[in-house]
Amino acid sequence: MASVSLKHIYKKYPGGVNAVLDFCLEIKDKEFLILVGPSGCGKSTTLRMIAGLEEITEGELFIGDKLVNDVAPKDRDIAMVFQNYALYPHMTVYENMAFGLKLRKVTKEEIKRRVEEAGRILDISHLLDRRPKALSGGQKQRVALGRAIVREPKVFLLDEPLSNLDAKLRASMRTELTKLHQKVGTTFIYVTHDQVEAMTMASRIVVMKEGLIQQVDSPQNLYDYPVNLFVAGFIGTPMMNFINGIIEKKGNDLYFTFGKNSLKLPPEKYAENDLKEYAGKEVVAGLRPETIHDEPMYLSSLSEWVIDVKVEVTELMGNEIFLYLLTGEQALTARVSPRSSAKTDDTIKVALDISRIHIFDKDTEKSIVH
Repeated sequence: MASVSLKHIYKKYPGGVNAVLDFCLEIKDKEFLILVGPSGCGKSTTLRMIAGLEEITEGELFIGDKLVNDVAPKDRDIAMVFQNYALYPHMTVYENMAFGLKLRKVTKEEIKRRVEEAGRILDISHLLDRRPKALSGGQKQRVALGRAIVREPKVFLLDEPLSNLDAKLRASMRTELTKLHQKVGTTFIYVTHDQVEAMTMASRIVVMKEGLIQQVDSPQNLYDYPVNLFVAGFIGTPMMNFINGIIEKKGNDLYFTFGKNSLKLPPEKYAENDLKEYAGKEVVAGLRPETIHDEPMYLSSLSEWVIDVKVEVTELMGNEIFLYLLTGEQALTARVSPRSSAKTDDTIKVALDISRIHIFDKDTEKSIVH
């Protein structure tokens, strides 16, 4: 097993294109680390540099305690699972999984043991004699994972392995991958643009934007304590509501004012930070959809933070309803109980749980208040 260490890694292409900039990260042995971000942020390039499929422009890459910058991909003791499965169509499942081991001159007995063991782990033992064209998308993905497992690598690299699957299968494969990680006890480095995959599977998440690391943390800490506007908006579905407003000082109290609404901030929100220095200045407030309520109990308990809104659209999701709201010119999304009676074009009152407000500097976009 192995840790992976990336020290000041850069990837620069001809013409001045910088794909990855000063990437520094220590990935622990047996960790399930996920790189997440929008298309073009450098996450797949980073994975390919770890695999040896992309040359590192600057910096040092260690797998275990071995510097591998100039080590060929086949000698790095890693296994990669691709988005498009990359199975050989003329070979059976068994032959696909055994192929890499044959190239390494592994004995037939050892190949048989490893393939059958991988088949048991992935529940594809009954498919070993089939060819890829006779498999479903989920089965093909399991075979691709099996081909990686039989290598018994120090590190698994997975590049958007679930993106070609339908939504239901993707959800079940997320669970299977988590179980697989626990069974094989190997370091997993996984790339996706889907933050739901990242939140449900990772022990730590790396959020990237334009080649730069924005934040590295556990899924829950990313959700609760985003360091900037980008992370706050990227993590969470539906995304966080962002509200442009002004911090106002009235006596010893601070208020967040936007449109016709002026909401008193709890003193603990500015007891140990620089928010008082923003009095009279514009900031961006963030509220998660689940902190906006229309139920009577919340309208009563959060009465000092109640505002009037117009309901533009309602979306019934089964166990919850998304309300798309308007207060003045400010759009808001609320995640409320399926018992909500709100209808399109209604004007209703909602309570904002300001105890869970986030506030960001408008210029730097960095977090001031969690």
